[in-house]
Amino acid sequence: MRILLLTLIAPYPPDSGPKIKTYNVLQYLCERHEVTLVSLVRSAQEQANAESLRRICREVYTVPFRRSRWKDARFLAISALTGVSFILSRDASPELQRLLHRLTTREHFDIIHADQLNMAPFAVDLSGGARIVDQHNAVWTIVARMAARSHLIQRIGLQIEARRLRRAEARLCARFDGMLTVSEPDYAFLRLAADEAGVTLPPTRIVPIAIDTREEAFVHRNTQPDTILSMATMFWPPNVDGVIWFVREVWPLVKQALPNARVALVGARPPAAVQRLAADPAIEVPGYVADPRPYFARTAALIVPVHAGGGMRVKILEALARGLPIVSTTIGYEGIDVVPGRHLLVGDDPATFAGALIQLFRNPELGRQLADQGRQLAVERYDWRVVCPAIDQLYATALQRVHTVTSGL
Repeated sequence: MRILLLTLIAPYPPDSGPKIKTYNVLQYLCERHEVTLVSLVRSAQEQANAESLRRICREVYTVPFRRSRWKDARFLAISALTGVSFILSRDASPELQRLLHRLTTREHFDIIHADQLNMAPFAVDLSGGARIVDQHNAVWTIVARMAARSHLIQRIGLQIEARRLRRAEARLCARFDGMLTVSEPDYAFLRLAADEAGVTLPPTRIVPIAIDTREEAFVHRNTQPDTILSMATMFWPPNVDGVIWFVREVWPLVKQALPNARVALVGARPPAAVQRLAADPAIEVPGYVADPRPYFARTAALIVPVHAGGGMRVKILEALARGLPIVSTTIGYEGIDVVPGRHLLVGDDPATFAGALIQLFRNPELGRQLADQGRQLAVERYDWRVVCPAIDQLYATALQRVHTVTSGL
């Protein structure tokens, strides 16, 4: 089949959650189909990253794009005046829309696959074969959860955006011929929004985010690891909220019990609020790290202290594959088929989260057991070679739906 794949960011190198998810889907599709990739790019480096994907794609097209505070302010004003969702309007790109119109006029694509909700407005009205929306998250839930953890003025704005996005997301998804979601909770949230909006979602397959367990090798950690590790993109607000909560609420309890413990908050583009956490000499904020293996070697636990978000946390899947013990909140591992106490430890309040970390430091054998069982789960359940065939099943269903509609049956 000929597939037109639209991405918000060039999915290479696979060094963040969304890029890992999309890159592994792309690998699978390119092994079986002819894929034309169209991606927004924000820099010369992203342009080069996209060009490198020509080795597996039939064709690659890019469109320059950049967000800015001025543009965001403009779209916030438009949202306030018109009632449209800010998140769904801020990535408008007439240049991308013109390119897609030229491509779909010039040739027929069997599948038009919009990767992430942000790309759905560009794909929904394109002519051709079956249109698929690939939901990395039920996006409205992320905004709603952030609202619940924000101060009054910000909370009001986020609550308004969550309501607008809830309706708009459901109505937009309903216009596609097929939908992918990464977890049952996300699908349930989208069904709830669709019911309230009075629309029907298209045929859907729940296809979890996949990783490459052959590339993510099991890590042989130090016999006495001393570091609590966070690995998360630091420009994503739920991650920032999570690490600040950890350092303010959890870390004092851990430090009191384990005076020699250290913390490494690894992740690209940490804002000033996160950089200031390094005022504690036991806390390191290195930013983006090209080779994190030295951190893995001294990791007693990888932490996922998030209280807002949606979809699946790729960092948990990668940690499972690498054999790193994990301590997470319940929201952190939402949508992943792990069993607390078998694959990871869980804490939703400071005392419980800290207690789990202290337990791992004092009982290295527990960490080794979690690591072995986590690696097995990752290989059997979350490798892209196991997960991605379900995408072709959705394609077949969506194509049959289109055929039925166009033939008038």
